[in-house]
Amino acid sequence: MDQFTINLLFVGASFALYIGIAIWARAGSTSEFYAAGRGVHPVTNGMATAADWMSAASFISMAGLIAFTGYDNSTFLMGWTGGYVLLALLLAPYLRKFGKYTVSEFIGDRFYSQTARVVAVICLIVASVTYVIGQMTGVGVAFGRFLEVSNTSGLLIGACVVFAYAVFGGMKGVTYTQVAQYCVLITAYTIPAIFISLQLTGTPIPALGLFGDTASGEPLLTKLDAIVTELGFNEYTAHHSNTLNMVLFTLSLMIGTAGLPHVIMRFFTVPKVSDARWSAGWTLVFIALLYLTAPAVGAMARLNITDMMWPNGGIDGGAVSVEEIDTDPRYDWMKTWQKTGLLDWEDKNGDGKIQYYNDKSEAMTAIAEEKGWVGNELTKFNRDILVLANPEIANLPGWVIGLVAAGGLAAALSTAAGLLLAISSAVSHDLVKGAINPNISEKGELLAARIAMAVAIVVATYLGLNPPGFAAQTVALAFGLAAASIFPALMMGIFSTRINNTGAVAGMLAGLVVTLVYIFLHKGWLFIPGTNSFTDADPLLGPIKSTSFGAIGAMINFATAYVVAGMTKETPQEIKDLVESVRIPRGAGAAQNK
Repeated sequence: MDQFTINLLFVGASFALYIGIAIWARAGSTSEFYAAGRGVHPVTNGMATAADWMSAASFISMAGLIAFTGYDNSTFLMGWTGGYVLLALLLAPYLRKFGKYTVSEFIGDRFYSQTARVVAVICLIVASVTYVIGQMTGVGVAFGRFLEVSNTSGLLIGACVVFAYAVFGGMKGVTYTQVAQYCVLITAYTIPAIFISLQLTGTPIPALGLFGDTASGEPLLTKLDAIVTELGFNEYTAHHSNTLNMVLFTLSLMIGTAGLPHVIMRFFTVPKVSDARWSAGWTLVFIALLYLTAPAVGAMARLNITDMMWPNGGIDGGAVSVEEIDTDPRYDWMKTWQKTGLLDWEDKNGDGKIQYYNDKSEAMTAIAEEKGWVGNELTKFNRDILVLANPEIANLPGWVIGLVAAGGLAAALSTAAGLLLAISSAVSHDLVKGAINPNISEKGELLAARIAMAVAIVVATYLGLNPPGFAAQTVALAFGLAAASIFPALMMGIFSTRINNTGAVAGMLAGLVVTLVYIFLHKGWLFIPGTNSFTDADPLLGPIKSTSFGAIGAMINFATAYVVAGMTKETPQEIKDLVESVRIPRGAGAAQNK
């Protein structure tokens, strides 16, 4: 059986399962569409939240970015994991206790303002649509490879699949679909990692293999450092980027995580407040299985790729020949990925070999001139393909490759569905029912939600054709927007009675607008290529890249809210009482006095 057929069997079987679950658990009421009827068990919710959380950025893109940068991109791991701890401890239980369906509804009621609710909807849509662009980018990469079509065709096919099960299932359908998707994606991620770890280090646990020894007795990371530095790249395990930008980027990811509406919505689906805490704990367990493996996947893949491009022992041994790539079955993966447009090479100097090295390195310039090289000949290697190509690079069995195909699609589609639910809920429940037509029927509200979801899919698919970066980089922009707009409003709404409606609205608008403008200046207005004035290689504000600006946007949000609140009317007493009742359990004061 050829690889294409195996891929179709694995992907087809997984999608039949997802769509079957969506039909079985389809939403028949607004309660089931928005919050799954508030009847989801904490373990089930933890697994579904983990799938919702571990998107294309985590499964497909993160290890690729770590592989080609090394230590500096460990910020993705630190920021995303730390942010979830913030969300679980500081926000989730209190928001569940408040008892609403959506984040925007909480903000509207807490800040006793229809305007605050509408502004929150706008912030949510901007952040979520940006996030969906990253997911659709991953969908295009995965479908393009495993259906052996172009990246564009893969993206369009994936958009249709997302529409099929997200629009009709609602939160109830998506919850149980995401449980199945978690099982698929975590299996697909860990099995190849175990195989590769055994191949390189003899250790079946990838996280331990990362710090283990290779067959030659040399530590894996020491060997990797030696190889990449020989080719003119930065040392893999060393810190090379600007520390201020690294700190701001990590902070932006952390507080952006705690402000992500599609993750917060999952805590509205459990029966009790205590269940929200338990499901948060289970989610961390399920997330840890992938996040402890990702650094090993990145390092081992980088070592394998470098060995394949220099199969004769580094620069002195000579690069892989064009003939080998064309005839040796070990290099079939390169020709397959070339069809997607995400991988390419060129024999620039006509010597019959493909030299892969850092042609921007001053140290390599003299070596290249001496050997007659005219530039890096691995001309394109999209970071988003690494995890999906990893089993092929390591020459693993065909069924493992098919399993990874299903896992990559599960990761991208599960998060895309969660984000689309957040967008549709914000539009139908908070905008249409909450602000435009309070008397709309339940049937009409569900219709509005599904129309909003369909429009969001179309927009995200269009923008996904020309994304502003790799999947994880695009997602980082969304985290920055959530950090600058939603997170401060939630924190102040729960922990401060001083912030009134005017302060909250001013803070959200200030944080969103300033951050959005900074991103557009670097990534192009509305992410249209060629309309940017700066780049992340040469940012507007010193070392601060567009992906790191969310932390500064959050500071602007907090400062604006407190200044404006101090200059306007005090928060009404009934709202202060509401905040106290949400934050402090009833009877706590009496218990302390005994």
